[in-house]
Amino acid sequence: MPGIGTIVNVIAVILGGIAGLVFGKKIKSDIRDSLMKTAGVAVIFIGISGALSGLLKITPQGTLSTDKALMMIISLIVGTLLGELIKIEDKLDKFGEWLKIKARATEDGGFVGAFVNTSLIICVGAMAVVGAIEDGINRDPATLFAKALLDFLIVIVMTSTLGKGCIFAFIPIGIFQGTITALSKFAEPLFSVGTVISDMSLVGNVLIFCVGINICFGKKFRVGNMLPSLIAAIIYSLIDFYI
Repeated sequence: MPGIGTIVNVIAVILGGIAGLVFGKKIKSDIRDSLMKTAGVAVIFIGISGALSGLLKITPQGTLSTDKALMMIISLIVGTLLGELIKIEDKLDKFGEWLKIKARATEDGGFVGAFVNTSLIICVGAMAVVGAIEDGINRDPATLFAKALLDFLIVIVMTSTLGKGCIFAFIPIGIFQGTITALSKFAEPLFSVGTVISDMSLVGNVLIFCVGINICFGKKFRVGNMLPSLIAAIIYSLIDFYI
């Protein structure tokens, strides 16, 4: 059944969040702080490794060369400019504030940040996009099943350190992956063109890196406003392919 991968992923995020809350209550504040920084470093290196795998290639001479740098730069600049104009981050924060009220967590000052950061980590990676496409086109949820397990572990750590806001990341992941799966049959010609998926994944990993920086050092990037960079990468890839 198309969409089963996303359903399992959503359940995994919820269960991971519940487990994180249970474990988090038993962990001292200084240990939670260390775990949060450790999680941030892990996210940084996930982003770096994913981005470098798309940026670097081995030449026939056996040396490394840079590829896709121009695509990455243009996509990030154009996408961030559009995101700043639309103010996506503000809208995410407002939704997070609404969720905080509904969750009766008004005294939790870190609720919104926990929700936004966790949502971005589990939504913008390559597995979310590729897995949702495979689930929709090939009826193959294997990638999303694997992602569900990873997200379960990530959300346990994030929730135990950042709080219950992380649990509600199940909402954007359900909408994001579910929408891609639902539209994948119609957009199959688009996804099969050139390097659309790999370019989008490269830019997504850069955004994951920025989220890791925010977790470790406080909010340095408005990553929500950088999300249109993913769309910019698709457009760049299509133009590059047809021109």
